[in-house]
Amino acid sequence: MTIRPLHDRIVVQRIDEGEQKVGGIIIPDSAKEKPQQGKVIAAGDGKSKDDGKRVPLDVKPGDSILFGKHSGQEIKLDGNEYLIMREDDVLAVVEEGDIKKKTTKTKTKK
Repeated sequence: MTIRPLHDRIVVQRIDEGEQKVGGIIIPDSAKEKPQQGKVIAAGDGKSKDDGKRVPLDVKPGDSILFGKHSGQEIKLDGNEYLIMREDDVLAVVEEGDIKKKTTKTKTKK
């Protein structure tokens, strides 16, 4: 089954951050916080302006994003859990290649 979000909404699948440990103690699944990072699975066509033109979204399917703790509506589709949220709920797009380039440029020579 495929899903097509409307307007400025996106469908996101959470990215698990792995097993959480605090001071050597393994935290049970029931006490873990849900990850605030995800992958965009589908995106709508964009927000409609008053003149009828559409403003395209900044995110696209395949992007890794960061979002707020209580963002979106949780849904279950074909046994998988997803979030449907507005693009306004997205805090940032994670671009790993750019982060590595920036950190190598900022190193100082001795």
